Amino acid sequence: MSAELFILILLVITAVGFDFTNGFHDTGNAMATSIATGALKPKTAVALSAILNLVGGFLSVEVAVTVTTSVLKIQDDAGGLIPGIDAQEAMFIIFAGLIGGILWNLLTWLLGLPSSSSHALFGGLIGAGLAAIGTSGINWDGLVVKVIIPALLSPLIAGGVAAVGTAGVYVLSRKVSKDKQDRGFRWGQVATASLVSLAHGTGDAQKTMGVIALALIAHGSLSDAQIEEHGLPVWIIVVCAGAIALGTYIGGWRIIRTLGKGLVEIEGPQGMAAQASAAAIILTSSNLGMALSTTHVATGSIIGSGVGKPGSTVRWSVAGRMAAGWIITLPCAAIGGAVSFFIGHLIGGAAGASVIFLVLVALAAYIYYRAQQQKVGADNVNADWDDSQGPESQEKDGKDGKPGKRGKKSKVPTA
Repeated sequence: MSAELFILILLVITAVGFDFTNGFHDTGNAMATSIATGALKPKTAVALSAILNLVGGFLSVEVAVTVTTSVLKIQDDAGGLIPGIDAQEAMFIIFAGLIGGILWNLLTWLLGLPSSSSHALFGGLIGAGLAAIGTSGINWDGLVVKVIIPALLSPLIAGGVAAVGTAGVYVLSRKVSKDKQDRGFRWGQVATASLVSLAHGTGDAQKTMGVIALALIAHGSLSDAQIEEHGLPVWIIVVCAGAIALGTYIGGWRIIRTLGKGLVEIEGPQGMAAQASAAAIILTSSNLGMALSTTHVATGSIIGSGVGKPGSTVRWSVAGRMAAGWIITLPCAAIGGAVSFFIGHLIGGAAGASVIFLVLVALAAYIYYRAQQQKVGADNVNADWDDSQGPESQEKDGKDGKPGKRGKKSKVPTA
């Protein structure tokens, strides 16, 4: 087996791994509000979301095309590699970028911080591209138009739409009996949460599809002309849609908890308005080929639902921590991508790829071990929120996730 083929295989495995982390990292975007209000049981919610993520992955490839053209500039106008890099170096760039994105996803999951998986991926690719080629290796125009501007505007737009929608829902339903409200909004939340999950599949699964396609183009196994004529290879769509669906089913409970309990004490009308707003914006952006962050949209919608409900309180301190996490996502993931590229490129060839892959596996195992010390699961995801303590100082739960000996309330990481 040649070194190039070996690197390509490791790259595809790592890309599928990123897709998996994307799934459990972003489950809360679709299901956190429905779980928090009790409209859906936790395990039912993640199972439903997984199925719809799988379906959504087959509905569109516009975002995948954006990823292959709008972040890295490693192809010339004819579709070949730019002068100065060969297939192996191009694949190292993509491989290292994926590692930077995965590590940031895992770290923010450990902290229960709903950061953007999309921006973690883009940041990793940017860092690796800068390390390998310099500023000329980044498609700055595409990055600004299709990534950065949507990142800045999407939470504001989603928040505004959700605030107006929430206020309207409360006005329209004020004369409806409480029983009818509860029943109607419960089913409304199920429908809108399902739509967000479907929208998430049409956007986020495609990003990994685009990365794998870019790697195959760099290797010479695929060309832009083939994609334009026949679309993406079916196996890429199946593998990526399946990976994000499996990750979604795992749950990502730490982030579900932050979104569902940390920002606003959500009621049924708020949950339905927030999810409907998020779904509309995500589906629109996917159709336009914008690699939008579902996390930014979902979070903006949840905050907007708190603003729109009379008398509701938004925990702005939690929102501020999340916003800070969004700001540092691109540069932190970029550092991870750049360091990974330097290490792999310094060693070179299959050995270099093996080393950075093993480092990724070791760090992922350590982060998982740390997460198990303060486990959040389906049984304690709706525990009372305690914003006075950080994730490292929370009281530990019993082994089964039930309250520990020191208190009746189950306290788990808050951010």
